[in-house]
Amino acid sequence: MKRLLLSPLLCLAAFAAEPLPEFKGSIEKLDSALDALLAPETKIEVLASGFNWSEGPVWKDGKILFSDVPENTVFAWREGDAAASISLKPSGSLSGEGQGSNGLAKDAAGNLILCQHGERRIARLEKDGSFTSLADKYDGKRFNSPNDLVITSKGTIFFTDPPYGLKKGTPPDAPYHGIYRVDSDGKVSLIIEDIKWPNGIALSPDERTLYIAVSDKDEPRVMAYDMEPEGTAKSGRVVFAARSLKSPERKGGCDGMKVDSLGNIWTTGPGGVLIISKEGKHLGSILTGQATANCAWGGDDKSTLYITADMFLLRVKTKVKGF
Repeated sequence: MKRLLLSPLLCLAAFAAEPLPEFKGSIEKLDSALDALLAPETKIEVLASGFNWSEGPVWKDGKILFSDVPENTVFAWREGDAAASISLKPSGSLSGEGQGSNGLAKDAAGNLILCQHGERRIARLEKDGSFTSLADKYDGKRFNSPNDLVITSKGTIFFTDPPYGLKKGTPPDAPYHGIYRVDSDGKVSLIIEDIKWPNGIALSPDERTLYIAVSDKDEPRVMAYDMEPEGTAKSGRVVFAARSLKSPERKGGCDGMKVDSLGNIWTTGPGGVLIISKEGKHLGSILTGQATANCAWGGDDKSTLYITADMFLLRVKTKVKGF
């Protein structure tokens, strides 16, 4: 069913025939090390609801921005708002016939950088509301549908390119689901081509390790790669395999991810957001009861985790900061 886009104040009346499911979330502690990251009394807050598929959050200008991919829209929510509001539409398909933006990021100048499914590119939103294409092809072949991205301290962009956002019936140009690097001069390089269904992407605090969340339905996992100074990736290995967590009660797979200032990995996975140490130990989970897409730190001190979980925008206060 395609959901209507409504504020929480309107949801009850509009969904009287088929109401939104009640949100039921909890924190699951699996290791005492979780106490340094989340207080025992931590609660999951619902900030907004009624979205079709919320994705790709980023903190910018005192508010959280996030994509609703099927609705071709970027929404914004600020403290004190009764509901999320439309910030950008169209967000990823300028014709309106394709899917919208997915992953969002902010560059050093504060510009919004978007993975645009419909346009099959990485783009920058300009102050006049126009878009500048930063990368739309490699080796003469168009990208599938850029999904998620991370930007280094020097402005290099790394992004994943599975075919999830391709218009139905559109054959891909490339025979692989690439992971690419875009240098500050616009040069595009393919750095990994042997993973099917790469999705979320993040860097360690020292930017020496690249993490990839792989949304393979049979083998959901988090991969890690050593980064060379020139921006190439080597020594790929599985940091965490999530297959054993899958169950009818724990929806979702490895999708979006972020890394905290201590190097812990916060990846969406079966059940919600999985909190994984850099050594690969599962410390606990933020259980959302929904297929959960992505997360991002925000707030003035970067110690609040915002979560996009299907139709919900959620918030959790953390004891650790993002970066």
